[in-house]
Amino acid sequence: MFSDRKASFKTPPQAVKETLTSQEARRNRALEEQKRRRAERIDSTRQLDILADLSLGHSDDEADEDDDPNPQPDIVHEGVGHFVTMLPPAITAPTPVSSESAQPLAPEINMQTTQEKKRPKNKRKGKGRASQQQQHDPSAGVPHGSGAGTRPRGAGKPKAKNAKPSKWADKCMYAELLEMKEGGFDASADLRDGIPEDIETGWVAVTPVPSGKRCIAVTHQTSGIAGVVPNTTLRSRVLGKALMKPFPSSLPPQTVLDCILDDNWRDNGILHVLDVITWKGQDLGDCETPFRFWWRDTRLSELPTFPPPPNAAAADSTSPTSYVFPHPTSFSPIPYHTDTSLRSLLSSLIPLTRAPRSVSVTVPLLTSTSDGSAMDMDGPGGSPLVQLQRIHAPIAADGLLLYVAQAAYEPGTSPLSVWIPLVAYQTREEAQVQPGVNIAESPLDVFERLVRRRLALGSAHQGTPEIEMAP
Repeated sequence: MFSDRKASFKTPPQAVKETLTSQEARRNRALEEQKRRRAERIDSTRQLDILADLSLGHSDDEADEDDDPNPQPDIVHEGVGHFVTMLPPAITAPTPVSSESAQPLAPEINMQTTQEKKRPKNKRKGKGRASQQQQHDPSAGVPHGSGAGTRPRGAGKPKAKNAKPSKWADKCMYAELLEMKEGGFDASADLRDGIPEDIETGWVAVTPVPSGKRCIAVTHQTSGIAGVVPNTTLRSRVLGKALMKPFPSSLPPQTVLDCILDDNWRDNGILHVLDVITWKGQDLGDCETPFRFWWRDTRLSELPTFPPPPNAAAADSTSPTSYVFPHPTSFSPIPYHTDTSLRSLLSSLIPLTRAPRSVSVTVPLLTSTSDGSAMDMDGPGGSPLVQLQRIHAPIAADGLLLYVAQAAYEPGTSPLSVWIPLVAYQTREEAQVQPGVNIAESPLDVFERLVRRRLALGSAHQGTPEIEMAP
């Protein structure tokens, strides 16, 4: 069970370094850092540093304030010499070589060229002599202490080069587990339960998050018919390695999506789209969370649909009429919700996370022959027309995701997104005590209980009448 936790997409690639700092403080710090980087990026594009030292001299308004009865505008006698430092360095041309200085060098160059021409001949002669000696004497050239005709161990093998890490490694914006505490509040009724204070106004909920493998879908620029030529590659979350061979899809080129590969993708062909990073070469990571999700749903709905490839039909021994997807064919966006009020969380979002969900997909209908085997649709006896059917594929829920609405997409583990799983993680000690049995409470149940308590506390404060003190 503990090894499965490491393989799941919910586990962060590394532990949080600042364990003594509260999650709320780290979240505010990360949000301020994003705002600072965004402001610096905007200032750099405007090139304000170049114009900071420019001066136009004294203005006419300052001249009117003088006591001179006949004020005259000041003429600025300044040149453009101080602007020279702003120019890029000039490329100096090589100095010409005089004919007198070039003459002594001519014979040296000729001598070098002649020597270079003669060297290959000497090497060939040496090799020929060595080969002739080995033909007459087989033991010639063999080091002492080794057998004749043997090579030293490791000779001739290329040295192993350090593999460069993939540029897609750890590019997903990975959420931290929501740090929740029960029973913690002070006398001023300020809850210290770990739920964000601005949960009702500054967050976006993504639920139900399907169970599967976190990955990145990357499309490449290819020449050919869309939906036929392989143009999409799925990359793993941590190492950025390819999960399968490139496959054709209807996604535009130069697009990067944050996805979850469904556990049963071979049966339904579904790739769940969580977020959009780049679309047609346009970087959307700096945009806020609601805009990215709106863009994701709008652009995915505009994509053309292609039927599954007929040559991917595979017959199973137990079910001869089953269809096995060779690659994902459906890009299904995960629903997001901007209403994250306490009442909406209790009445809609939390029950939606637990409720079963299904997605409509298109699957070829395979017909069986008289002997009970599946018909090969590409063979000589197959039908040229493939019958398609719409089915509702069940999707297993895994939990609830919360994103800061004003945050941009950033790679790596970030406190700007928190994760509330449906099933609690099992530690190594718990797995050793009761193998295969998870005794921990569901984090979603704890989250629901804390939201109910916060809502009850808020309604109690609103229902208490105000008492006016007599002067």
